[in-house]
Amino acid sequence: MCGIVGLYAPSRALAIAREAVLAMNQAQFHRGPDEGGQYHASGLGLGHRRLSIIDLASGQQPLFNEDGTVVVVFNGEIYNHAELMPELAARGHRFRTRCDTEVIVHAWEEWGEKCVERFRGMFAFVLYDARRDCLFGARDRLGVKPLYYAHLPDGSFAFASEMKSLLTLPTLGRTLDPLAVEDYFAYGYVPEPRSIYQEIRKLEPGFRFLHERGGASRLRLSRYWDVPFEPHPPAREEDIAHELVERLREAVRIRMVAEVPLGAFLSGGVDSSSVVALMAGLSDKPVETCAIAFADPRFDESAHARLVAQRYHTNHHEERVDADDYDLIDRLAACYDEPFADSSALPTWRVCQMARRHVTVALSGDGGDENFAGYRRYRWHQSEERLRALLPIGLRRAFFGPLGRLYPKLDWAPRWIRAKSTFEALARDSLEGYFHGLSILHDGLRIPLYTADFKRSLGGYHALEVLRDHAGRCPTEDPIGRVQYLDMKTYLPGDILTKVDRASMAHALEVRVPLLDHLFTGWVSGLPSGQKLRGQEGKYIFKKAMEPLLPKEILYRRKMGFAVPVAAWFRGPLKERLRAELLGSGCSDLGIFEARQVRRLVDDHIAGVRDHSAPLWSLLMFRASLTHLQSLTRPVTGQAA
Repeated sequence: MCGIVGLYAPSRALAIAREAVLAMNQAQFHRGPDEGGQYHASGLGLGHRRLSIIDLASGQQPLFNEDGTVVVVFNGEIYNHAELMPELAARGHRFRTRCDTEVIVHAWEEWGEKCVERFRGMFAFVLYDARRDCLFGARDRLGVKPLYYAHLPDGSFAFASEMKSLLTLPTLGRTLDPLAVEDYFAYGYVPEPRSIYQEIRKLEPGFRFLHERGGASRLRLSRYWDVPFEPHPPAREEDIAHELVERLREAVRIRMVAEVPLGAFLSGGVDSSSVVALMAGLSDKPVETCAIAFADPRFDESAHARLVAQRYHTNHHEERVDADDYDLIDRLAACYDEPFADSSALPTWRVCQMARRHVTVALSGDGGDENFAGYRRYRWHQSEERLRALLPIGLRRAFFGPLGRLYPKLDWAPRWIRAKSTFEALARDSLEGYFHGLSILHDGLRIPLYTADFKRSLGGYHALEVLRDHAGRCPTEDPIGRVQYLDMKTYLPGDILTKVDRASMAHALEVRVPLLDHLFTGWVSGLPSGQKLRGQEGKYIFKKAMEPLLPKEILYRRKMGFAVPVAAWFRGPLKERLRAELLGSGCSDLGIFEARQVRRLVDDHIAGVRDHSAPLWSLLMFRASLTHLQSLTRPVTGQAA
């Protein structure tokens, strides 16, 4: 795993300062502490930080083709490089290494922009072809690896694995994007392609780009893959389960190739336990497994992780996280650069920190919930959709709208009594209802939080447009398939994969994700939604398939999630910091938030009147992120950080 950076001038006559590329490269040193490399040519500078995984002796980057006319910087793994090498060699290409990086330059020579369609893996790469005088790059299909980019005032194109590298460029504008702020407080992260700054963008998953110099020098973006959701022919449940295991086993197998210590995260949930079970069957020595235990039993799954570790005789490593492990807040802000409100980033950081002491590569179970409809919100959405189908939208708005407004918000009550959100969702159409259910701050909290000036800066924009944009391209009409697709385009890359990439790379740990192998995900997407969500049982076919390999107390226990006790922190040890950060001038001076509304959220939560822990965590991390960004940059005109 690595970090990549580069600068590409609009003309060869425009020099690229070596110091600029070096500063960009060093800003993400943590992504590749083993080696660093640079390449400079007329109007071009490329940089690379290397974490050595495969072909340790000769995989240095930037890497070239035979005659030096194509050069690439690459972050990730091409798992099918061993199959592509002989095919390319038979077409006359000569390989000097066994490294997967070299496959990219020869594949570009052979297949041009379509080369990326031949790659199976997780990747973000950019290459320069001197003969065509063009820059070409791509990001993997599901967004495991990141790629940021920007255009500078002189027309130069800059790119990097992390935003902090771009922020070393003094001429790059740093104008806070109001639309990104709105997105963040709705979703808890800034969805692609936006970043928190107007001048910086993210390449979306499954996209490639071509940038050519000349009179019409421009960046051309194109999508090369999408989740297909192509239905399979009818098949027996036993046959589907068998094929599922075989496909996943193969996805795990190809991710176990490494020349460094390799292991797995093991939470004790279905997804990570399944990956470990399959790894154990493919390895001739005990699998290294890593788990986090929590002092608070409401969040602790360590006993279940130990159960799986004992069954498969893994070399199990476990560390306990204290109930008040909140001292990472500022470090996380620096790690993620952009505001990031998923509090499970804290234990994710800890498990990556611990895993790196034992392995350099770890397999994870991320992607199981998106593939197999495992989130609770899918069950709620399915029930709400059945009710929506019975009543027209006008009648639902007239009945459930007032009911949702009048029904009390009973945070303390059992879930079946807390019907306010359900009533509010039923008064909306399908997309609005799903958005309402997943929002960190729903409209009733978020919109009053903004000042009048900030609302005007939005120009009528609403964060729902992110979902509407993706829904317009969704390849399936199935209600569960549609929300799975939306999550794969937003929550998966924007939250889950971002969380793991930054936390793992902060510790020079490579994380591989077999459940997000694009061939596996594509095949699973074609299964009937009833095989994924059966009644109230999410991951139905996945659990049935894994029954021979995992005990039922692992497969069918209640999902816990990877959470921390934020609500209690804000009423206890973080209470004073919360007041100081959110009620002081540092927050109100931004011109974004109504001080009275922020105070109401803080006071109601501390008094125990409401559980506003998620909105307050979002505000706290937003403030911490802007403080970090201010330490890196000098704001320019506009709504600036």
